Amino acid sequence: MKAGARAAAPEKDYARVFAGAFGVFLGLTLLKFGNPPIMEKWVATPTTFWDFLLGYPWPIYWCYGLLGLTGIAGLLAARWKTGAPTWMILLPAIWLVWEVVAGTRSLDPALTAATLKHFAACALCFYLGLFSLGRVKNLGPLWFGLFCGFFLTLAAGWEQHFGGLKETRRYFFLYIYPQMTEVPPGYLKKIASDRIYPNALAGVLLLLLPPALAVLLRANRFTPAARLLLAGLAVTAGLGCLYWSGSKGGWLLMLATGMVALWRLPFSRALKATLLGMVLLAGLAGFFLKHAGFFEKGATSVGARFDYWEAALKTVQANPVFGTGPGTFFIPYQKIKRPESEPARLVHNDYLEQASDSGLPGFLAYATFMIAALVFSFPRGASPCSEQSSMDWAQCGKNVWKLTQTDEWLRFSIWLGVLGFSLQGLMEFGLYIPALAWPAFALLGWLLANSRNAFDMHRGSS
Repeated sequence: MKAGARAAAPEKDYARVFAGAFGVFLGLTLLKFGNPPIMEKWVATPTTFWDFLLGYPWPIYWCYGLLGLTGIAGLLAARWKTGAPTWMILLPAIWLVWEVVAGTRSLDPALTAATLKHFAACALCFYLGLFSLGRVKNLGPLWFGLFCGFFLTLAAGWEQHFGGLKETRRYFFLYIYPQMTEVPPGYLKKIASDRIYPNALAGVLLLLLPPALAVLLRANRFTPAARLLLAGLAVTAGLGCLYWSGSKGGWLLMLATGMVALWRLPFSRALKATLLGMVLLAGLAGFFLKHAGFFEKGATSVGARFDYWEAALKTVQANPVFGTGPGTFFIPYQKIKRPESEPARLVHNDYLEQASDSGLPGFLAYATFMIAALVFSFPRGASPCSEQSSMDWAQCGKNVWKLTQTDEWLRFSIWLGVLGFSLQGLMEFGLYIPALAWPAFALLGWLLANSRNAFDMHRGSS
């Protein structure tokens, strides 16, 4: 037994070291790799120490090197047995292979090559989450690095709102704009806006705020009161950034995922229905008050999305099998878009982008994987406390607190974040942003490795 314990100890050490390294890597992606790879030509390499430390973003090829080193650490910690079905494990690889096949017929090989590297990184993050991170029961080392990046991102959002954006505009027009020979499409309009990281930040909040709150509420090194205070500060920081981002879809999706979480609480159905109705009314009222001017102007961004989606569907009709090549949507879009329509390099819908860029096989592989993985990994564990049918709010609070301390609630919070990522893909392009896609794929891999649901129970009884 002593020899076995000595043999197991290095494996656990490898797993913890990998989890810490992976967390630092994913946290770094939030801070430095928030641009789609197809926009890489507009990213300048830092030339000074302060540009390196505080400038945003870094060239993406730096990130691939860091991911390669992290992957080597992951091999040392890997455990190849998992409870997920083989076909589900293979789906990301099948999807990636088809993306490569579709890329052989690309309208722009350079854009496709940049996109394929990113997709390969997505698949690698998934398998690292499944085989290497999946064996780690205590995710503390992962959370430390990942949430450092997350909370620094929120701090940057607050700094932008309270003066940072104004200073950035002044510096850009004074020193950078006169030297530019080419300006990215829509960049001048973006830099003149007061919105902070509009939709990418909303995606980060949807993905990471639920697990961040779950981790803070079960941080046993703090007292219960301190944990509640930290969770409250996180909610305030996150919702403040969401409000200032001006992301309408992000607001609605945060409301929807919040209602899903509320339905999970150990209250009676009648009480939950009452609370859900109140939250829904308050959330929608705040939404329309915040964006009343947007609707008065005709909801131009909504109309623009319909233009993108219509163009994507026309592209699929013309290229149903191979598409036009990963990352190339804007090429056919330029030819078929209306003169008054806004320019766009991505569809603002991950699923239609897959169909447009890599044909129906690419769309089916990606959509099937996301849906199947979310269904399979949904935590169906029993609640540690029965439903509270009375209006005894003290007892309700005790039941909720007891639930938040369980592993099942942590898994549910991670699942809820990945659900938010997948739903935002219906109106944005999070799949094409490393800062969103890589953490999402990694967490989904961990979820599949740690699923305890009806599928697992069926296998165990057979």
